[in-house]
Amino acid sequence: VGIALWESLMPRSPIPFLTMTVVHPDLKLRRSPAFRWGGWLMRRVRWPILGLAIGLLIWWLVTTPAWHTGITADFSPERSFVAGAQLVASGALWPHILASLRRVGVGLAAAAVIGIPTGLAIGLWQPLAQGTSALFQFVRMISPLSWMPLAVMVFGIGDAPVYFLLTVAAVWPVLLNTAAGVQAVDRHWLLLSRSLCANRWETIVHVILPAIVPHLLVGLRLAMGVIWLVLVPAEMLGVSSGLGYFILDTRDRLAYGELMAAILIIGFIGYLLDKGLRSLQWSDLNGGQ
Repeated sequence: VGIALWESLMPRSPIPFLTMTVVHPDLKLRRSPAFRWGGWLMRRVRWPILGLAIGLLIWWLVTTPAWHTGITADFSPERSFVAGAQLVASGALWPHILASLRRVGVGLAAAAVIGIPTGLAIGLWQPLAQGTSALFQFVRMISPLSWMPLAVMVFGIGDAPVYFLLTVAAVWPVLLNTAAGVQAVDRHWLLLSRSLCANRWETIVHVILPAIVPHLLVGLRLAMGVIWLVLVPAEMLGVSSGLGYFILDTRDRLAYGELMAAILIIGFIGYLLDKGLRSLQWSDLNGGQ
């Protein structure tokens, strides 16, 4: 209506082809890159922000010191955020975060070193796939935390049993996604490589490995999620650093505000790790297009 009223008030030339077209200022604003980017950003973040706000409200209602007392009030957002800010500012939590990230990196790397070659072998050799299918599915169904007593007896106290548990937890997504990626490779590509006289190693390096990158990224992302879930209980095996150790320490000190702050930080770091791997996955898909 505004645009129509604006054009009706503008003088028109008596010669039709000399008639001037006027763009309404509001239309110019809506066509600007800043306006379009702001609209896209609002469409992307409004629902996640709303979900976070609702979750924060529910958390506040069930723990707020306004009408709760005792231990329940210690887990409230007010006290948890204050404790988290103090931990970050004082630097007391950073050594534990770095120790946990180091263990995650070692566990994920070990899972990749074991899972990728094994997955390639299973995908390339059908008798091996048939012979290991039942065994791998049986072992995969065992909870990684069930291996905790065995890990302590074999590896002792320290980082070694933690690395073992994280590797056991993460190797299956990497292995199975690698095998599925090999089996999903277009057979025409393999025939083309044979027609070009490529040997088995050249086919694996130049055809199969590039083709299974999307499956590898999916497997690594799933492995990261499993590792991050297993990390906290695994770090309760007698280590002296890490986020799992810090949670036990806050429980023993009855510092429930710090305990809740550590839980929030664990969730935030896990979200960032998953977001990073998801970005790699999207960049690979866009590059492939």
